[in-house]
Amino acid sequence: MSAWVLPDHIADVLPSEARHIEELRRGLLDTARGYGYELVMPPLLEHLESLLTGTGEALDLQTFKLVDQLSGRTLGLRADSTPQVARIDAHLLNRQGVARLSYCGPVVHTRIDRPLASREPLQFGAEIYGHAGLEADLETLELAQACLRSAGVTGLLLDLADVRVIDAVLAPVPLDGHRTAQIHAALAAKDVAELRALAADLPERVRNDLCALPRLFGGVAVLEEARRGLSPSPALHVALDSLAWLAAHTPDVEVSIDLADLRGYAYYTGMRFALFARDVRGEPAELARGGRYDEVGAVFGRKRPAVGFSLDLKELVSAVAPRPLVAAIRAPWGMDASLREAIARLRGEGHTVVCALPGHEHEVDEFRCDRELVSDPVHAGAWTVKTL
Repeated sequence: MSAWVLPDHIADVLPSEARHIEELRRGLLDTARGYGYELVMPPLLEHLESLLTGTGEALDLQTFKLVDQLSGRTLGLRADSTPQVARIDAHLLNRQGVARLSYCGPVVHTRIDRPLASREPLQFGAEIYGHAGLEADLETLELAQACLRSAGVTGLLLDLADVRVIDAVLAPVPLDGHRTAQIHAALAAKDVAELRALAADLPERVRNDLCALPRLFGGVAVLEEARRGLSPSPALHVALDSLAWLAAHTPDVEVSIDLADLRGYAYYTGMRFALFARDVRGEPAELARGGRYDEVGAVFGRKRPAVGFSLDLKELVSAVAPRPLVAAIRAPWGMDASLREAIARLRGEGHTVVCALPGHEHEVDEFRCDRELVSDPVHAGAWTVKTL
């Protein structure tokens, strides 16, 4: 095999796309900062138990493991940043009130979960710790939409779910973790035949409710259908009321409901959402995902309400039109003091100045140069910018 061939689903990012990704990254971080979110930078690797405790099998399977040559302990390359941010909130910040935190950095996956995905996403996210109310859920939804719109995404579709609906359906029966995971997998796949087999020995009301969940998707009217069709319980009505309130307070986006949605990692404890839009090919694409995960900090000794979202910048860049290049200024290369001073002044003012190295004056580069720095014909030793 050639030495320059990269592993499957790992790719270099070339200049034009890298520039676009970096512009999007800056815009997302600025948007989050406008909502009061502070930037944190967790490490790419840490002790495996810290990364995985309480997160479920899915994240474990996505995590690369290696041995620390200094301590002999097993380390993991992060596959998701949320457990790390929960650790920062619990142990390093240790605030009593609300903490709003954002992050942006690479994560690494052992496998892909859909065709053409990267195993090295560039994950951006924002999370609120310390508030259990719907206000924090709504802020997360609003910020996720604001971030995507700042990137140029239009025509958003918000898909809402709540894991407490499924918990309420299963509450009457004691199930071990393995069987619960099997039922969750069948619900996520909307496999009614598998659900019937898994629930064959369960009470009829539980079996009927489980098999009804995969059909409960569509518009907001699905919530009323669930109230009528599922066995009533206080926990169920709290979850449905929460979804109805969130849907009513997101008027600027089309809302759909899917009460069997269990995609993502196992640490979610309440509301879950995904934001979709059509990519540049006209295909629907999931661009952001999040929800409430109040248990995620418990393994660090500090159980705090938490809600947030994340997205992959490498996927986002493929869903939005490229931004036009900021025009640059072409300058000759030289050691003349006045020329170097003029170039430094222009760069200090925020202009991109590309010096044409000797013998390469006519080559095309990444930057679109629409102006040129030339010697001033009137004032000796002076330089002026002219339009090409």
